[in-house]
Amino acid sequence: MRILVAFFAAFLLLSLRLAAAPPSTDAAQNSLFALHEFREVAISPDGGKVAWIESAPGTTESTPPSLSVYVKDLHDAPGAGAKRIGDSASMAQGLAWSQDGKLAFLSDPDSHGLLQLYIAERPGRGKPRKIGEFKGYIEQPQWSPDGKSIALLEIEGSSRVPGPTEATAAATGLIASTVTEKRLAIVNLASGAARTISPADMYVYEYDWSPDGKELAYLAAPGDGDDNWYVAELFAIDAESGAVRHILKPAMQVANVRWSPDGKTIAFIGGLMSDEGVIGGDIYGVSAEGGRPPDLTPNRKASPNWFRWTPSSKQILMTENISGNSAISTLDLASGSVETLWKGAESVLFSGDAATSAIVRSSFDQPPEVWAGATGKWQQITHSNDGQKRDWGEAKSIEWKSGSFDVQGWLILPNPYDPSKRYPMIVSVHGGPAAGVKPSWPRAGLPLQLFSGQGYFVFEPNPRGSYGEGEAFTRANAKDFGHGDLDDIIAGVDAVVKNYPVDNERVGIAGWSYGGYMTMWAVTQTNRFRAAFAGAGIANWQSYYGENGIDQWMIPYFGASVYDDPAVYAKSSPINFIKNVKTPTLVMVGDRDAECPPPQSYEFWHALKTLGVKTEFVLYPGEGHGFHDPQHIRDRFERIVKWFDENMPAK
Repeated sequence: MRILVAFFAAFLLLSLRLAAAPPSTDAAQNSLFALHEFREVAISPDGGKVAWIESAPGTTESTPPSLSVYVKDLHDAPGAGAKRIGDSASMAQGLAWSQDGKLAFLSDPDSHGLLQLYIAERPGRGKPRKIGEFKGYIEQPQWSPDGKSIALLEIEGSSRVPGPTEATAAATGLIASTVTEKRLAIVNLASGAARTISPADMYVYEYDWSPDGKELAYLAAPGDGDDNWYVAELFAIDAESGAVRHILKPAMQVANVRWSPDGKTIAFIGGLMSDEGVIGGDIYGVSAEGGRPPDLTPNRKASPNWFRWTPSSKQILMTENISGNSAISTLDLASGSVETLWKGAESVLFSGDAATSAIVRSSFDQPPEVWAGATGKWQQITHSNDGQKRDWGEAKSIEWKSGSFDVQGWLILPNPYDPSKRYPMIVSVHGGPAAGVKPSWPRAGLPLQLFSGQGYFVFEPNPRGSYGEGEAFTRANAKDFGHGDLDDIIAGVDAVVKNYPVDNERVGIAGWSYGGYMTMWAVTQTNRFRAAFAGAGIANWQSYYGENGIDQWMIPYFGASVYDDPAVYAKSSPINFIKNVKTPTLVMVGDRDAECPPPQSYEFWHALKTLGVKTEFVLYPGEGHGFHDPQHIRDRFERIVKWFDENMPAK
């Protein structure tokens, strides 16, 4: 399946050399490389302690960040600091509290590339204890209800972090269907022995213990793990015997599997999701014995993305994306009513209940920090990013009509901003398409918000296909990629131009992944944009189907495989309209990208070059869908800024 990727990547590496990086155009990148990030947060069951995983930047830009586990006792005197648990590591994840206050986590303090299981018996006091010895990748530790064991997921003999956004291995020689499965295992804490219980031919994505500890519900599918999350089904397995029973074959993508405290129901978030781990949809509940799962949040104009049961099993606490904002709400199952406990223009990681919780908060105005306390009335716990300064302008929520839809997006004003002047604008289209822009402090990856400091408006729309307006809105671009969502974006640009001093002759468009596709599509459909940047885009849905490593995601969106209905793929393929393009377009991709393979970018760039349209193509060695090398990250952004400055000059 990936032979074409390897062939074209090898060809392009020989024929396209990275030119010398242009001079830095935005010193604000330096502060983003110095940002402390918070990967996870977890509050103890009694609400007295908060744990989090924090990444600290390396001593140099080429040094990878170090990750540390911290614990803060909320009963400590004011001013008392947090305590680090164990040593800093190259990898750390999987915070899990036991009911009696022990903390389990995964860490690689020796930087050998293998995570190990640790338990802090008294978090903040004493050294954590290593449990067992694992020879492969592990994730998602979860205590059994009796506290005597911990379940986790394991890929034996592999240290690679799974996921389609990671760089794929080079494909050479005989291309075979070698499948590595991720299996459910239970670790006996007294002996340290791990016992694998799930079937050898199934890849497990997530799981949850039954409240009595006798079974585990899990989401799994046979075959390649990167690809088959989209067709995973729900099972239950006996913790002792390993006997499996099938619960549900869902008609949608499923995530966040949670067993109710009374043992009667298994709930999950179900919906049209384009990327594993990027969650949104409605909440469903299926009987633990199987059956039809009713929608517990039908027609809600929001996208739940996490939830937990309350102890009574009569309510669900959830976090939601609502029109580009975050909210924390409770759902009453008997009445179907929803009460919003808190809502804000922020991005959040949440842990806790309706009374007491911990949260990582980040917005356009506030860098990420940990907060904790009464839900909605938190107190700031960390000050790791106090030195960060905002280098972009004020952000405004923009709403507009497009056909029958109400659409929302975010507009970042130039910094500095003078309303009597006219400014160029970059339209930044998010990936997915099932995703959504919410306010957050930019990261060093692809911080297009920094164009604000270069004298641009930055417009970030959430067109149909996005989260935040309900499942019908998320599904509205199925069998219609590029058409309705481009209408939404153009209508949003019109609304911004009407109300803000944007130079309508200097509007550019940019995006990565599905945003890269939308950029390629936009320049074949309209000459509205003066310049474009298409990162990891898709030029031809028909050829893409046979080149990418996650073709299963396409069936729910297109309704059939490309072999059964090629026309629905053809009508949304930019390459079929390539002769319309007049817009100067910069094209970029990583040479190990399995999610949006390099041949797609090559095909688009080659066509533009052949047709005499101004274009450049940069292929980054060793990078997957997400970039990791700081030099590549910096080079990418500097080239993008240079491209728009050169191709959208002031008259």
